[in-house]
Amino acid sequence: MKTSYATVLLAVSIAAMLAACAPDKPPEALRSVRTAEVRYDKAEETNRYTGTVQARHEVDHAFRVGGKIMARKVDVGQTVREGDVLAVLDETDYRLAEEAARQQLVAAQTQARQAESDRRRNQELIGDGAVSTAEDEHTQSGAVKAKAAAEAAARQLELARNRLAYAVLRASRSGVVTATRAESGQVVAEGQPVVSIANPGEPEVVVDVPEDQVASFKTARYRASLAAAPGETFDVALRELAPQAAAQTRTYRARLKPVTPRSLPLGATATLVAQRAAAEAAVAPIPAAAITQSKGRPAVWVVRRAGPEPVGTVELAEVAVHGYGNDEVLVSGLPAGALVVTAGVQKMAPGARVALPGASASTAAKQAAR
Repeated sequence: MKTSYATVLLAVSIAAMLAACAPDKPPEALRSVRTAEVRYDKAEETNRYTGTVQARHEVDHAFRVGGKIMARKVDVGQTVREGDVLAVLDETDYRLAEEAARQQLVAAQTQARQAESDRRRNQELIGDGAVSTAEDEHTQSGAVKAKAAAEAAARQLELARNRLAYAVLRASRSGVVTATRAESGQVVAEGQPVVSIANPGEPEVVVDVPEDQVASFKTARYRASLAAAPGETFDVALRELAPQAAAQTRTYRARLKPVTPRSLPLGATATLVAQRAAAEAAVAPIPAAAITQSKGRPAVWVVRRAGPEPVGTVELAEVAVHGYGNDEVLVSGLPAGALVVTAGVQKMAPGARVALPGASASTAAKQAAR
């Protein structure tokens, strides 16, 4: 029995010695986070819209008569002047119609001259009693009808000549061809668009505004840039805002012109930035990625600094949301200068220790060891 007690005491002593010699558990590394400072000064609501550059004046050109297109004289991107020929129809039928109208005019004029001659002759004979009054009235009315028929035939000839001239489509203004909607050999109806011409001298940025942003859009300041030169921005002014939403998208079409006249490539992709002062003074913009939830209400993770070192602990703080932008949220309820976590908010926990930007590896290790 004494041997058993001695063995047990020896085992316990050895275990205690081994536990004392075991290395300490390494401290948990601090999680590095990105933060944003809460600032209430100059809070602005910013929205971005993607649109295109379009000409203020763009006209679809169409034949005023129908027929088969014999030739199309222009292509997309070609510059034209007022009066240039754009396309030509087969004019065979219109020439035949003009010739028929001309012959009808000749026949009508011949009948009018014959009726006028009969009227004059009856006027000479009526004094001798050789012609009755009724017959004289009949010849006078016949002369009037023949004259009217001749005038009508003359108008028909004019119409036939006009329709023959309409077989040639000409540019109504100078500009650049932006679209062609018919090819040679195609049969087009009267009024069917064939060529579109735009005036490149008055370009505009065209965007669609959601209906919940229309009120703030009207009072905003606007700057635009092109996808080909995103770093070059220029001021634009709102020229037109559609009074009615589009049926399919429920958005309102806005057209903005450059404040300083400048040349813009038609059809280019443009980005419009609309900025306006926030509706309330006590709101601050923070990145949208910083927003999380606490008991179903919006909240953010706030970093409490631990001394002068760039480290601290995080706490969950509820905020009031006043508006949303494309990539930011307007909030209130936080003290000015507070640091909110903007990345990895799903991995945060109350009291978690974090390393702020600028913390060195040695500093983070020291703080983690405490």
